[in-house]
Amino acid sequence: MADSVDSTFIQQVNTNLDIARKVSRIYFPDVHDREDVLQEMMYQLWKSYSSFDGRSQFSTWMYRVCLNTALTYRRNKKRRKTESLALYHENIPESQSGNNEEAISMLFRAISSLSSVNKAIVLLYLEDLSYEEIASITGLTKSNVSVRLVRIKKELETLLKEKI
Repeated sequence: MADSVDSTFIQQVNTNLDIARKVSRIYFPDVHDREDVLQEMMYQLWKSYSSFDGRSQFSTWMYRVCLNTALTYRRNKKRRKTESLALYHENIPESQSGNNEEAISMLFRAISSLSSVNKAIVLLYLEDLSYEEIASITGLTKSNVSVRLVRIKKELETLLKEKI
């Protein structure tokens, strides 16, 4: 039975691995921090998998865990100094993004300048999640998500015009 749970978890995480990559990229510009937080996300997903009750989609639950992990990691990182133990180690490879790398990089730089909550909202919006799903993940109301998205779009438009 445990093998079935393990293989189901691994399959679902692998199917949705880009969620963790995107969250880490938005909150952590440094590649080493991204690698560290990705590992922490995988640990937290595994640790809390037993609490996944199937009332929401796995991807919705994974967003919630990854966002909470990123925010906690960021808050805790400010409190402590860390030093890398090794120059080279295994890491989760970046996904291939194609010819639009510069435009994507500009968008990520603009998004990274937003507040933590607004980063989460825009990330989920870009993933085509409904306002209800975004509200469920972030703990905001559907109307608050709608209002924030209008403001976020205006802010991003301004930032991109300035070409961060």
